[in-house]
Amino acid sequence: MNNDDITLREAQAVVDRWITTVGVRYFSPLTNMAVLAEEVGEVARVMARRYGDQSFKPGEEDTLADELADVMWVVLAIANQSGVDLTEALARNIEKKTLRDRDRHKNNHKLSD
Repeated sequence: MNNDDITLREAQAVVDRWITTVGVRYFSPLTNMAVLAEEVGEVARVMARRYGDQSFKPGEEDTLADELADVMWVVLAIANQSGVDLTEALARNIEKKTLRDRDRHKNNHKLSD
């Protein structure tokens, strides 16, 4: 795969192709949920060091991009094995949030400067 732009639908297909050839088969949905939790924890670790009070250990690198990509990979895998088209799901989710939160954040005094 090259660095050209890729759609969510294409990403789901790439992950499916990789899992069913290189990876042999999908992990169980429960295993993938546990892997997702693990990967989100790794994002949290990097975020705590990058933006929080912790510092990176000697030899430890800022791998935020890689950790976020790991989260996306597992989300794509879970979507594939669950029959979810993330392109459609994300479009519906954006519409839902737009309708629900149209004025909510504008009127939130905590968000104003």
